[in-house]
Amino acid sequence: MSLPHSAHQASRRQALRCAGALGMASWLGPMARAQANAPRDTPTPPELTQHLPQARLQGSSRFRYYGFHVYDAQLWVLPAFDAAKLFNQPFALSLIYARSLKARDIAERSIEEMRRQTTLSEADAQRWLQAMTAAFADVREGDRLTGLYQVEGAASFFLNGQATQAIKDKRFATLFFGIWLSGATSAPAFRRDLLGV
Repeated sequence: MSLPHSAHQASRRQALRCAGALGMASWLGPMARAQANAPRDTPTPPELTQHLPQARLQGSSRFRYYGFHVYDAQLWVLPAFDAAKLFNQPFALSLIYARSLKARDIAERSIEEMRRQTTLSEADAQRWLQAMTAAFADVREGDRLTGLYQVEGAASFFLNGQATQAIKDKRFATLFFGIWLSGATSAPAFRRDLLGV
């Protein structure tokens, strides 16, 4: 039995809102897929010129859900990057959005995906939720959200090249970027596209 048109549209909007959040990994499946997309000559985001000099594109992927383009992801690394030592070196992950999403939705979905990797205390979850909501801001089609992983234990975020928030918590940084890049990710194909392994 099919949903009435208005209910179907509302259901699709809800799915896209959830799927488009940074913590998208569990949505990958028969109706969702990643595909490699960006050419190697993709321009380096301006925020990385200052904060990750010599950055080069390691890998990229496009995330779709129910056929809708949600965002493109790009992993930027230094020349000596070693995927086997991922969290012992700086890198950056940029997401270029194809649709509008609320910062709170992105942050909530990210917490859900971080919980897939390990147990989070409620205090950590609430603190990180607030920090991410401030870091991400609401995004619109064409916006670029970049997260910079720093070895000393911080994650710095930029929206369209402008710094928004730094979260100085190594556990947070590892779990957040682990949504896409850890061996425990629920999106191994997406991880392979980004890391090139």
